[in-house]
Amino acid sequence: MGFTEFVAQRSGALFRAAYALTGDVHVAEDLVQEALERACRQWRKVAVADSPEAYVRKVLVNLANDRWRRLSRRGERPGLSGVPETADPRDRFGQVDLRAELIEALLGLPMGMRSVVVLYYLHDLDARQIADVLDISSSAVRSQLARGLAKLRDSVSGAQAPHTPSTAFGGTK
Repeated sequence: MGFTEFVAQRSGALFRAAYALTGDVHVAEDLVQEALERACRQWRKVAVADSPEAYVRKVLVNLANDRWRRLSRRGERPGLSGVPETADPRDRFGQVDLRAELIEALLGLPMGMRSVVVLYYLHDLDARQIADVLDISSSAVRSQLARGLAKLRDSVSGAQAPHTPSTAFGGTK
């Protein structure tokens, strides 16, 4: 697959992950653009790897983590932006408000925990794959996931954590 095809097929999923990690549409777009730019520069190497998407996803998560660390050092807490305020009854998911609330709850999680939850539910990765992306152990992934879900359940009023990956953010498997 060429780089242009890769971008056409996977940029939507990468954007949803970036948005779930940052809660800001514009920052998510910037992160995806930067991750894709880095992949483009190394595309010959990336294209022959087992999973080009895994490479780009790891770059994306690392960029989001770096951004979060910079903001934390300055004492800032990124907020939710670019999310519609009211639900559109024609929205096939009918959960715009819940998704906004879920993103806000995700932003309240520590970045490592947030990364685990996003990679598990949005990208449908298993504990071993997440451990590879984040350079942590599988048991740490399972622990972060369990604690993250518990915090999300407490944070999101009257809702349960998503049961299927990607549907909570409007994507498809």
